[in-house]
Amino acid sequence: MRTYEEINEKISKGKVVVLTAEEVVKLSKEKGVKYVYENVDVVTTGTFSPMCSSGVFFNFGHTTPPMRMEQIKLDGVSAHGGLAAVDGYLGVTQESRKSGGAYVIEKLISGKDVLLQAKGKGTDCYPRKEISGYVNKELINEFYFFNPRNVYQNYSAATNSSNRTLYTYMGKLLPNYGNVTYATSGELSPLLNDPNLETVGIGTRIFFGGTEGYIIWQGTQYNPSKEIIPKGPSRTLAVIGNAKEMSLEYIRAAKFKNYGITMFVGIGIPIPILSEEIAYFVTRSNEELITTLKDYGKPGKPTIKEVSFKELRSGRIEINEKVVRTAPLTSLSVSRKIAKKLKEKILEKKFYITKPVSFLPKESDYKSLKIKKKSTNTNNVKKTCVNCGLCTGYCDALVLEDDIVRFYSEKCVDCGLCSDVCPIGIELPWGLLN
Repeated sequence: MRTYEEINEKISKGKVVVLTAEEVVKLSKEKGVKYVYENVDVVTTGTFSPMCSSGVFFNFGHTTPPMRMEQIKLDGVSAHGGLAAVDGYLGVTQESRKSGGAYVIEKLISGKDVLLQAKGKGTDCYPRKEISGYVNKELINEFYFFNPRNVYQNYSAATNSSNRTLYTYMGKLLPNYGNVTYATSGELSPLLNDPNLETVGIGTRIFFGGTEGYIIWQGTQYNPSKEIIPKGPSRTLAVIGNAKEMSLEYIRAAKFKNYGITMFVGIGIPIPILSEEIAYFVTRSNEELITTLKDYGKPGKPTIKEVSFKELRSGRIEINEKVVRTAPLTSLSVSRKIAKKLKEKILEKKFYITKPVSFLPKESDYKSLKIKKKSTNTNNVKKTCVNCGLCTGYCDALVLEDDIVRFYSEKCVDCGLCSDVCPIGIELPWGLLN
């Protein structure tokens, strides 16, 4: 068994052996899995695929006079302002008539200016109500990319049995099984190289958009498969990285007709070869990696058949004795470039392997949305004192004793000075008695 410490020491001494996922598959065919385990320290992976569940957080910096930005637009695209005064979040799929979130993010990453327009109601501490002007990534404080969901462990291919063209997030699907589209970079795909997530977890350092990033949680729609190597959507990751350091080589805005805006996001994950079992999984080839083919032309997208990534990448597969053209959404050339770039960084001692501080769950309670038609539980949460102590600065009858707020009714003169200061909303002072 290898350790993270041993691998990182080999990186620092320039003795580490690193192969990309494609290279290690070839080596395994020549020498076998045991040879890979004994001679390879790290395998690098890569994926460059559209991911709608993407966006960026900003801190624009405080204005003079100060302002609480409650409504924010960037190049006319609405960003979420429901955060602190000058923080905001922009999702890639947010659209305006002329642009969209992904295109704004792309401009900012490239160093271009975008038009910031913000409004607020104005308060005593944030009196300014409006601002308009141009910003870029050098003028703002923070600008970091956050994916609530990315790096699907596998994803089903798509086709269309209906008699009309369908425009989907899997691209244009021609009628009568006219074509097949697929995502996932096959043997380069990060989580197919470590299907049990033995080396991937919270705190794992990754290659993200041209810079370093980190896995911070399980992704949304995280749904571990009962199969060791899943044949469809399974685990996902939530990842974060500094967008100021990203490159358009690895982050690009995109749009699918009649569907909407999305963004190609490049991610690479190093897989340390800690055991022979991990060596086995990193050497699985496109011929062995399987996905399901789904029919988008029928309700529920039923499975038509299983197909290997080798078959998909050949450009043709058979459906009901009909030869059908296949095409990827995932850029295999950029995925390969990411794996090679990550390999270079490790060999140049610019990227070290991190051990997860916590591993991701083996199981998940994955649900489809179920809406109740009637509810008997819509009342607001009861307001109770949290003992912050703010009210004690206005009234002699309210005292903070041992960090607990006490109300001494005999001292109250009903002056009303404390009546509107409770941030929880308790009607002071008498509301404390309830």
